[in-house]
Amino acid sequence: MPLCTTKEMLRKAQSGGYAVGAFNVENLEMMQAVILAARRAKAPVILQTTPSTVRYASLESFFAMAEAQAREEEIPIAIHLDHGNSFELAMQAFRCGYTSIMIDGSHEAFNNNIALTKAVVAACSAADIPVEAELGMVGGKEDDLEGDGGGYTEPDKAAYFIEQTKAASLAVAIGTAHGVYTSVPRLDLKRLEEIKAAVDVPLVLHGASGLSDGSIKESIKRGICKVNFATELRIAYSDGIKNALKQGPDVFDPKKYNEEGRRRVQDLVLNRMEVLGCLGKA
Repeated sequence: MPLCTTKEMLRKAQSGGYAVGAFNVENLEMMQAVILAARRAKAPVILQTTPSTVRYASLESFFAMAEAQAREEEIPIAIHLDHGNSFELAMQAFRCGYTSIMIDGSHEAFNNNIALTKAVVAACSAADIPVEAELGMVGGKEDDLEGDGGGYTEPDKAAYFIEQTKAASLAVAIGTAHGVYTSVPRLDLKRLEEIKAAVDVPLVLHGASGLSDGSIKESIKRGICKVNFATELRIAYSDGIKNALKQGPDVFDPKKYNEEGRRRVQDLVLNRMEVLGCLGKA
């Protein structure tokens, strides 16, 4: 089927008490792995690319791969710009055909974040493309993204932010971090409950790689409808290739060692979808 937007996906998750998995893909093999897992799980899925990923290979290249593979599937698949870091990049993804856009103004002052998000929402509304925003600052470092984790999302500001911007979903800062965790994260689930009570849009959890299954499930109970995974997919893919080359150091066909990386990502994504409760929700 054609690529779809995240709007209906996330609203269904919101009403159904589960979350949709959003998986960052870096190449064809990782994209194939995510889609194969979603097919086996009969689950909706969101493919994501970051600004650094689309510098490595263009927006057009990732969109074309996603569009071609989605046509062969019977599950809802969206392609999402993750952490769009400028109005210009968001518009490039929009014009290219991306079916979901994130504009991350969390590093800006509150009013500047509102203005930037509002501009992207207005531009994307003509084609009914949903926009994800971020309020508060998720900590850690991933790609070009770095945050000190000191800016937790404030529920009253979240309500005003959504009222002003009309963003379709909101990424919240409740104690998660991008990249590899150096200690066990402590999520502010009470804050999450307060944010859910203050806004009516689906909430998004970034920095989920390395979180326990229990933490993810508790977050979903309190309003999270979309969960992002990136770092652990990269680790799984890289470990698969390293193992394949260790077992067969004379292998020179990329298809052979990429297959092991793809298999490991597929297994990981399938496991994560089970934790999210989205099996059979396609």
